[in-house]
Amino acid sequence: MQTVINEIKELFEQFSKDEINAVDKLPQSGGDRVYFRITTDKTSYIATFNNNLKENNTFIAFSGHFKKAGSPVPEIYAVNSDKTIYIQQDFGNASLLHQLETIGYKDDVYALYQKSLKALANLQINGDKGLDYNLCITSKEFGKQAIIADLLYFKYYFLDTLKIPYDKEKLIDDFDALSTYLSHVDHKYFMFRDFQSRNIMVKENEIYFIDYQGGMKGALQYDVASLLWQAKAELSDQWKNNLLQYYISCVEEILNKPIDKNRFEAQYNGYVLIRLLQVLGAYGFRGLFERKAHFLISIPLALNNLKHFLANKHVGIVLPEFERLLSIIIEDEVVKRFQPTKATDKTPLIVKINSFSFLKSGYPKDETANGGGFVFDMRGILNPGRIDEYKTQSGLDKGVQDFLEQQTKMPEFLNSIYNIVDIAVEDYINRGFESLMINFGCTGGQHRSVYAAEQVARHLKNKFNVKVQLSHMNKENWRTLL
Repeated sequence: MQTVINEIKELFEQFSKDEINAVDKLPQSGGDRVYFRITTDKTSYIATFNNNLKENNTFIAFSGHFKKAGSPVPEIYAVNSDKTIYIQQDFGNASLLHQLETIGYKDDVYALYQKSLKALANLQINGDKGLDYNLCITSKEFGKQAIIADLLYFKYYFLDTLKIPYDKEKLIDDFDALSTYLSHVDHKYFMFRDFQSRNIMVKENEIYFIDYQGGMKGALQYDVASLLWQAKAELSDQWKNNLLQYYISCVEEILNKPIDKNRFEAQYNGYVLIRLLQVLGAYGFRGLFERKAHFLISIPLALNNLKHFLANKHVGIVLPEFERLLSIIIEDEVVKRFQPTKATDKTPLIVKINSFSFLKSGYPKDETANGGGFVFDMRGILNPGRIDEYKTQSGLDKGVQDFLEQQTKMPEFLNSIYNIVDIAVEDYINRGFESLMINFGCTGGQHRSVYAAEQVARHLKNKFNVKVQLSHMNKENWRTLL
């Protein structure tokens, strides 16, 4: 990684004479892209490292094109010769989702949604003019085949896992009918594809777009559906309806003509359904197949979002077998399969989580009458304590955390631990047990075990709302800067 940082510094010097104060690695995002923040006395920049040259080329080309169309996308300042590193404008850390979660459903946030939708309409319509769709990473257009692919993704990775009997031929017929209906829309322009509030940055009360390199030609409705029906945002019906009407008015203003609102909204509802099912397919794949805990936790929220949609909206086409299955998967007994047992104020269970050193302290002793518990040996994970820059840090420090998350198999290790520990915690809550101990050991009790203990404590609090007592037993022996 130091080699990449050196290359970033060399590239920066080609377009700026400002002295670099720091190059900090940022948390991993989607795909294989690795982000860094370059800080100078005057300002900051984002450097991206990615070996996927096609993705880089698409993002760089789309950025330049959309910038000329007046869209709020980042300026690309420099690209290295092999196009694996590029430096772009920095919009900070606050996304629209962050503003919503921090400020709440206030007028200021509503205004940011309006700004986002107005800028989206401009990017979709004016950004479509002269855009080279040969640059698209996957398909050039989100047409019938792409819609069917999303429906099959939902079928294989979520619906089939529930083992609900259905008529496969009738279901495929419904998929074909829905994809045909939605592919014949009146307005096809650039489609962002992943237009969610986390991909809209907010800086000085202005909005900016990132992560549009997966875009293609498609229906205007898809991106609006993605934003307004994002499960985590939990927008009210009033906000959704009013913002949709505002977006339609923006489209009419840019096109300089009215559109058929009834037809637009009916097909919008169809794309809402497609988006909700695509998200469930993704949660199913990441959660049920890859066993990533974060996605499993998100499934009930997505199902409740789908339940609300089916109760209040109509797609505009009859799909008998598909509608029958959708009515089943939103039933309470199905949703409860994915909802963990939550602790209450009366739950006696206390989960004691410790990090320790095998060499300096040995196994923690459980003083309760229960005894036992879990002991996980973290020494199979590459030790950041052997690297000079991390020797005086611990698993509480960002540098060590980034190293463990991005350069070791720690994420896979923790996902396995979550699967094991969750079974015990849920059972202990249901049976009224009072104590469970979970221990993480490594060589010095400073890096790997500390990080693992912190992550499991956070996971159990978030998933089960259980009381946790966290202790780092060898903290007094950590090698730290004096």
